[in-house]
Amino acid sequence: MASSELNQLSAQERMISVRLALVFALRMFGLFVVLPVLAPYALTLPLGGGAISTPEKMGMAIGLAMGAYGLTQAFLYIPYGLASDRFGRKPVITLGLLIFAAGSIWAATAQSVYGLAMARALQGAGAISSVVVAMVADTTRDSVRTRAMAMIGMSIALTFAVSLVVGPLLFDRIGMSGIFLLIATLALIAIGLIWSIPLAQQTAAPITSGQAMRQVLSDARQWLLNLGVFVLHAVQMAMWVVIPRQLLALNVSHQQSTWLYLVVILISMALMIPLIIRAEKYGKMFEIMRAAIALIVLSQIILAAQSGVGAYWIAGALLLFFTGFNVLEATQPSLLSKLTHPATKGAASGVYNTVQALGLFIGSMLGAWLNNHWQTRGVFIGTAVLALAWLLVHQLFSRAMMQKSVS
Repeated sequence: MASSELNQLSAQERMISVRLALVFALRMFGLFVVLPVLAPYALTLPLGGGAISTPEKMGMAIGLAMGAYGLTQAFLYIPYGLASDRFGRKPVITLGLLIFAAGSIWAATAQSVYGLAMARALQGAGAISSVVVAMVADTTRDSVRTRAMAMIGMSIALTFAVSLVVGPLLFDRIGMSGIFLLIATLALIAIGLIWSIPLAQQTAAPITSGQAMRQVLSDARQWLLNLGVFVLHAVQMAMWVVIPRQLLALNVSHQQSTWLYLVVILISMALMIPLIIRAEKYGKMFEIMRAAIALIVLSQIILAAQSGVGAYWIAGALLLFFTGFNVLEATQPSLLSKLTHPATKGAASGVYNTVQALGLFIGSMLGAWLNNHWQTRGVFIGTAVLALAWLLVHQLFSRAMMQKSVS
């Protein structure tokens, strides 16, 4: 077989990767599609549990409703990964998707903010992302696995982009209950996709689960990526605690927000493509990642400096954020697959996704807390400081870690 063919996905690998990316995307859609509308919708609900609603309590409850999804995911990614090693990928993914669908149906019928938060927590209990990534590793060759992993990363970015566009449209047409019922339906479709994929031959790991976890947790290169995915998603969720309400305060309707998101996302996707090509083709992965982090920092500084001034400033900042976000969502999982030993890919994926989920939860709560104490500008100052710290750490350690991986 020619070397060029060795570096290309086969027809079956491409089919499997596309279907797994779709499963991943359908699952993540349940998180992302509600971001533009969940906070404004929750304001229309009572607090629940007989509690007396105050602005502070309501703000924290809304942050909990947005972030509870990520909290339960954080506790279950690694157990799901270990269970899939023992019982197989497909049964565990199916169980997770059924739990996710049940949580979506509960959310559709929730009558209070606390009820909505509990339903979102059940949604998050279907934490199958790490198992899907492990299934990609099962069904692709080493020489093409990076491309398959990058496809998964791209599916996250595309899902996030599409969700922000269609979320307000769906909310205006079918309401929040309709959105959650649609999410449940998509979860059932994802189950069908999983069982349409040819079974992969899973081999026993040459090391124990404990040894794999120790090896993963002691690898500083992987912790640099774990830090990155934590900060990226913490900033993302903290932003969306306030951005939908900020746009409404500027008299930007849900429909107008849709067009704003659409234009910003299309441009950011176009800007992302040459950056990804440069990273892969010319070996500039770390440099492009630092540039993407810098875009995240700049977007938060602009939002903090121009808080409440106008929608055009928000659109410009979102363009910078989405460009950096999309690049990082494609490059970080790809780089993780390069740095991870074959025997520890499942454990590494579980840790990476666990840290990501913690970022989603803590970002939501951090955004709500900062907003309660220092209003909108305080949120963006906090996210700017967090992203800047990430950039400095990446600048200090990435080159040494890259040299270590080459050696």
